[in-house]
Amino acid sequence: MKLAITSGKGGTGKSMVAANLAFTHSSKGPVTLADCDVEEPNLHLFFPSTVQTRDVTLPIPVIDELLCTKCGKCGEFCRYGAISVLPKKLLFFADLCHSCGGCVLVCPEKAISEEPKRIGNLSVSTPAPGLKLVTGVLDIGSPLAVPIIHEVKKETAADPVVILDTAPGTSCPVVEALEGCDACLLVTESTPFGLHDLELAVDVTKRLGIPAGVVINRSDGKDDETLRFCSEHGIEVLLTIPFSREIASIHSIGDLLCRARPEWQKEFLSLFDKAKILAGVEE
Repeated sequence: MKLAITSGKGGTGKSMVAANLAFTHSSKGPVTLADCDVEEPNLHLFFPSTVQTRDVTLPIPVIDELLCTKCGKCGEFCRYGAISVLPKKLLFFADLCHSCGGCVLVCPEKAISEEPKRIGNLSVSTPAPGLKLVTGVLDIGSPLAVPIIHEVKKETAADPVVILDTAPGTSCPVVEALEGCDACLLVTESTPFGLHDLELAVDVTKRLGIPAGVVINRSDGKDDETLRFCSEHGIEVLLTIPFSREIASIHSIGDLLCRARPEWQKEFLSLFDKAKILAGVEE
């Protein structure tokens, strides 16, 4: 089963839910926790351990000026504006290149080859028995988060249970992480911003055809608007976590709620069981 944990906005507690869910389930069976928030990954802070790291690269064009006749076919083909062909000069903008390889194919003079360019890295660790952590990290200045997320998902493709912590929002990196998932937990908070962005997240999951449930975090007991929205859209609220200074303090020091307060493990085990039902996964 592939279960995504996402949210329409940042700061709702998405990573907290993902980390506690994986930690709790690891006592029952093997689980992989995949950090797909590659611009700001933070799950490794909850699970410090020795990691194995490898670079993530993309092929980018290298143009041989001696062979290039400035015919312009590569520039005409590129839909991202990465190649501009002037009468006497060819300009290449590496940060705009999406590594599709089309320019190599259309060049009649075979003047374009490719070389790898690092855009980030991927690390794998086993911080606890039954728990595997895969983290993607996008290099500072690199604009392409999606290929890093793709590598994270490739690394976890054969694992039986994968919990994916996505980036906040509803942009391309989130869609890439959600693609192919069996179910999704939407973490929200009962604020006007939280409800607005929950609506956006629900729309994305519906368009992708992914069944979704809601986790309300930092609840102050005034959840009527959120509960009404979920009821109107046929979405079940699977867990409510109260607003608590103690819970905030636990996570602010890099600990986990289920590790510091074992009584919460029952709640997160129940949440995982509800997610399996949501995904249609048999026992």
